[in-house]
Amino acid sequence: MQIGLVGLQFSGKTTLFNTLAKKEIEATSKEEALIEVVKVPDNRLDQLTKIFNPKKQINATIEIFDIPGLKMSEDNKVKITSTFLNAVRNNDALFYIIRGFEDLSVSHPMGSINPLRDIEFLETEYLLSDLAFLETRIEKLKRDVLKTKDEKMKREILTLEKCLAHCEKEFPLRTLHLDENEVRLLSGYQLLTIKQLGIAINYDESSISAVESEIEKLKMKLNKSHATIIPFFAKIELELSKMSDEDQLVFMQDYGIKESALSKILRTSYEMLGLQSFFTVGEDECRAWTIKKNYTAQQAAGVIHTDFFNRFIRAEVVHYEDFIKHGSFAKCKDAGAWRLEGKEYIVNDGDILNIRHN
Repeated sequence: MQIGLVGLQFSGKTTLFNTLAKKEIEATSKEEALIEVVKVPDNRLDQLTKIFNPKKQINATIEIFDIPGLKMSEDNKVKITSTFLNAVRNNDALFYIIRGFEDLSVSHPMGSINPLRDIEFLETEYLLSDLAFLETRIEKLKRDVLKTKDEKMKREILTLEKCLAHCEKEFPLRTLHLDENEVRLLSGYQLLTIKQLGIAINYDESSISAVESEIEKLKMKLNKSHATIIPFFAKIELELSKMSDEDQLVFMQDYGIKESALSKILRTSYEMLGLQSFFTVGEDECRAWTIKKNYTAQQAAGVIHTDFFNRFIRAEVVHYEDFIKHGSFAKCKDAGAWRLEGKEYIVNDGDILNIRHN
C-alpha cells in the first residue's frame, strides 16, 4: 500500500513525513519524492507476540511518499508537472496536508491561513488537470475510431465521457460510481481526483481545544469531496516519535491528544482503501497480513503464498478476541470458537488463520 502526502509549501508535510518515518529529513526544493517504508502499529500483533514469543514479529507495512510541495506562481496558479504526476500516479491514496497554524517567520504561500480555501484550491487544480486530460484523450480516441472502427476504443470513449461529465459538475472522480471494467480501464491513467483522499490539517498546540469544532465545520462544507478529515499537530508529533511508548502515553495525556498522527493516518488509509488485517502465529514468527475486505479464505491464503491459493484445502480460524478471551487454541476448540472454514469463508479483521494445503 502506497500513500502520497501532497500539499502546498510550508504546510508541515515533511515534518509529518519525518514523524511517520521516525527520521529527521529537511524539506528541500528538489522535485523528488521522499519514500519510506513504515511499520503499521498493531496492538493485537504485539499481544500475540508476547504470548507466542516467536523468533520475529513482522508488522504490515505501508509506503509513505513525501511528494514535493506544490509551488504557487505569480498568478496564484499551481503548475502540475509531469514529475509531480509521476510521483502521484502509483499511490493508492493521497493525503492533502493543509496548514492550520500561524507562523510569522514562515508565510503561507497564499498570504493567510484558511484551510477550507486551501482544500478547495487543491481540489480545483486537480479537477482542472483531470478535465484537460479527459478532453484531450477523448478527442484523440474519436479521431482514431473514425479510422479503425475499434469497438474497444468506443467503450473507452463512453467511460471517459462519463468521467468528463462528472468532473464538469465539479465533482471529483472518487465520488463517481464505476464498475470493475471501468475501474480497470482508468487505472492506467494519471487521473488525480480518482484517488481516495484523506485530509490532514496541521494545527499548533495552542489550537488543541478548538480543533474538534473546526473539523466539524469543515466536514459540513466539504460533503461533496468524500474525504476523511483528521487534525494533527506536527511539532508535537515529531517529539512524540522520539519517545518510548510509555513516555508517549504520558505526553499525549498532558496535551489531551487521544491518538497519534501515525495511528490516525494509517487507520484512515485502511478505511479509505477498504483494507483489513489477519494474523498468522507460531514459534518462528507472528505476522500481520493486509488484505481487502471481503477477501475469501482462499484469497487470503494466496497473499501468504501463491501455492497456498492453488492448493488450498481448509483454513483453521480463531478470531483474535476469542483467542485472548480463552487463552489458547485448545480452549478455543472447547468453547467452539475454533473452526474449520472452506475456500469461500469471508475473512474478518483480526482473524488468526492457519492454512491447510496439500
